[in-house]
Amino acid sequence: MPPTDKVLAAKKIQSWWRVTLVQCTLLHVTLRALIIQCWWRQVLARLQAKRRRAALELCARQLWAAVRLKSWVRMWRVRRRYCRLLSAVRIIQVYWRWRSCHTRGFFHGSYELTTSQLSLELDIFLGSQICRITDCILFPIKN
Repeated sequence: MPPTDKVLAAKKIQSWWRVTLVQCTLLHVTLRALIIQCWWRQVLARLQAKRRRAALELCARQLWAAVRLKSWVRMWRVRRRYCRLLSAVRIIQVYWRWRSCHTRGFFHGSYELTTSQLSLELDIFLGSQICRITDCILFPIKN
């Protein structure tokens, strides 16, 4: 017995309803998937920004350490050169003073060193002659 028109019409309505429900469900699933994808992209962007910041901070720390190390090495080299020159000056002074005292006379003096000037008082004794030198030397100050 063939189905009647009412049964065929009911089947058409039921199939349309099922298609509508499936389409609605697919739309909801698609929207939820889009929401999850957007959220995941935001999480990844935050993680990438955090990694970039950490890499930048590491690079800045390494650069700072290199600059600091270079300045220490330059300071050490300048100090070493200064100490060598100071030692040489002391040796020359000792020989000069010994020679001056034994051949002609001797020096006697004092000095005062401040941040902007050097005050000097020297007495040179050459037998019966005395030569007194007083001088004030100003240092150039850079602003």
